[in-house]
Amino acid sequence: MFRKSKTVYVKGMHCDGCVKRVTNAFSSIPGVKKCSVNLQDGRCDLVMSRNVDEYIIKERIQNLGFEIVEK
Repeated sequence: MFRKSKTVYVKGMHCDGCVKRVTNAFSSIPGVKKCSVNLQDGRCDLVMSRNVDEYIIKERIQNLGFEIVEK
């Protein structure tokens, strides 16, 4: 069974509502099985059951008005 973890950092989250929006956006991507978001450092840990295109991840976050940043 394929199982991959990925960490991305999201800039612009400032409240629990932002966390919920980002969590829902990631969780709605086919192949993402689990999403854990840390508001303090913007860290988002994803567990995937298959490969997910980086473009899709970035696009979902940008559509919410946030930005993925490199750490």
